[in-house]
Amino acid sequence: MCGLAGWVSYQRDLTAHTDIASAMTCTMECRGPDAGGLWTSPRAILGHRRLAIIDLEGGRQPMAAAEDDAAQPVITYTGEVYNFRELRKELRALGHAFRTSSDTEVVLRSYLEWGAGFAERLNGIYAFAIWDPRTEELLLVRDRMGVKPLYYYPTPDGVLFGSEPKAILAHPDAEAVVDAEGLKEIFSIVKTPGHGVFRGMYEVVPATTVRFTREGRSTEKYWELKAAPHTDDLDTTIAHVRDLLEDIVERQLVADVTVGTLLSGGLDSSAVTALAAKALAKQGVEQPLRAFSVDFTGHDNRFETNMQWADPDTPFAVEVAERVGAEHIIVELDNEDILDPEVRATVLRAQDLPVSTGDMEFSLLILCRALKERMTVALSGEAADELFGGYTWFHDKEAVELDSFPWHHPFEKLGGIGALRDVGLWDRLGLTEYVKDRYTQALEEVPRLEGESGFEERMRERTYLNLTRWENFLLDRKDRMSMAASLEVRVPFTDHRLVEYVYNTPWAMKSFDGREKSLLRAAMRGVLPDGVLDRKKNPYPSTQDRKYEIALREKVEAILVAGAPVFQLVSEADVRKLLDRPVGSYAVGGPWSARAVLERLIEFNTWVTEYDVRVEL
Repeated sequence: MCGLAGWVSYQRDLTAHTDIASAMTCTMECRGPDAGGLWTSPRAILGHRRLAIIDLEGGRQPMAAAEDDAAQPVITYTGEVYNFRELRKELRALGHAFRTSSDTEVVLRSYLEWGAGFAERLNGIYAFAIWDPRTEELLLVRDRMGVKPLYYYPTPDGVLFGSEPKAILAHPDAEAVVDAEGLKEIFSIVKTPGHGVFRGMYEVVPATTVRFTREGRSTEKYWELKAAPHTDDLDTTIAHVRDLLEDIVERQLVADVTVGTLLSGGLDSSAVTALAAKALAKQGVEQPLRAFSVDFTGHDNRFETNMQWADPDTPFAVEVAERVGAEHIIVELDNEDILDPEVRATVLRAQDLPVSTGDMEFSLLILCRALKERMTVALSGEAADELFGGYTWFHDKEAVELDSFPWHHPFEKLGGIGALRDVGLWDRLGLTEYVKDRYTQALEEVPRLEGESGFEERMRERTYLNLTRWENFLLDRKDRMSMAASLEVRVPFTDHRLVEYVYNTPWAMKSFDGREKSLLRAAMRGVLPDGVLDRKKNPYPSTQDRKYEIALREKVEAILVAGAPVFQLVSEADVRKLLDRPVGSYAVGGPWSARAVLERLIEFNTWVTEYDVRVEL
């Protein structure tokens, strides 16, 4: 999947600063352990770290359009373009010759043929930078749904950029400063498109091209969700969803390395696993698909049903693997695994921010490491809940009517907001006003369908919020944890063709049988076991072991010392309000729970020290 970094300066001769660019690029080594390179010129340096997936020998980067002509464009690229073969055929017909069989070269030659607007032709997950010496322009481009990250940091004479903030912060001109607004973004469970959290840093908004020239910066959207009438009947809609998914999964299996799946036993990952196994069998692949799951030691015995989890996942994952003929590998974890200091340090380093969803990041990292031992690419079920309406907040009347982001409903019910109030953070940071402002901003973006009103209009809004805010939060988590393990994760449900089609399907059709994800379940009927199709949606698994909570409390106690960085935000007395609650009183609910607030305080304390962050309230 790779990692990139770079530097453009219109006033300095950058050929004298390759050491700095090299240091920036080296921070991306986990994203690309197989190879690295720098392309250097007076005005621009492009760096790349490679995770070899397609054309293992020929796809090295940065890649120049003409190796013997320094005046030709050069690219540093991360991700995968799934329609690169069709594009290469079209470009060859237009007279282009190819030196490699990589998708990177296809992207570069697409720019040469069609100019800056070429990104609308791409189907995939990607983030890349193209430097054009002919015009001294830099283009930063990100995929439609924001699967692959890309950040930039304007300077007085140019710009710094990288796949992750750490690449930019490795430059001496970039300061790790977080002000009040950055803290609000961290603690409010609001991921604002384009917000880089660190002061002066920005994230390229999904489906956007950012252009830098001597005259300054400009941005252009090359794709956006649009409201359109849905004219297909229910049977046609179900069939089309199935056809799209089959095509998408088959495309995303293309690689010159082994591909597997992440299998939780829920509908989304089970659908991806079943369709992948079917596609591989169609291709004549004899080796069974490998499907990986995570579980916790003793989880079956300790499991308690709550508003998030209805039943343990593992039995369903086993059933799916047996049904589709996949080799099923269960990665079993205990408290020591997810409390391991090395694991926790790696997670924080991967995220660049103290954004915790409880223990989920830690178990996800370990799971990805287990996959990496056997493969380099895995398919995952992310984004199906946002698209098809799988979360509780799509079906809870209070959440639907909430005049805020709907995921703030469980945030309140599971004690997360209460815990932030208990430690004084919610009010001190003005999070009520911040969330309201961001919510209003998001609603203004929603594409409206003429004549649509009432409940259908409301559910279109809820879907848009999930697709453009909540989904990016989860996609970022999956990308960071997988790339920290040097594993590429592909997400079929983010294919823009499927997103466009299902987004405009009426809510009455998306919930035609009174259940969540009606369309997806109907599309997979006959492919998956009925027990999997009919089970209630579960989030990613989280430990319910109270010993884990006790260990967290001990970690918080350890940082309650004079001068700890966390006291820039909270007082010891307020933190002790959380610790005074009885053990077991914290609801297990991922990022919404009070337990996750404890995680964030621990991570914040470490983050300020490790990243040498200056906090300015």
